[in-house]
Amino acid sequence: MRVLSLRAFPEPGADDQLAPIEQTRIERRRQAGVSHAAALRRARAERAAREPCSSAVLLQPTRLRESA
Repeated sequence: MRVLSLRAFPEPGADDQLAPIEQTRIERRRQAGVSHAAALRRARAERAAREPCSSAVLLQPTRLRESA
C-alpha cells in the first residue's frame, strides 16, 4: 500500500521545481497584488485631488532642482 501511495503522491524533494500550475498561481497572485497596489494609489490620488484641504502635496515625491 505504501509503495502505491508513494507512486501516486511522491514526496517533494529539495531539488524539485514547482508544478506548472503552482508557477501559474504564483504569477497570477503577484500580478493581482501589483494591480491592487496600483488601484489603491490611483484611488488615493483621486480622493486627494477632490479634497481641497488635503495633504496631497506632502505625499507627492519632490523633484530635485537642477544646478545651473
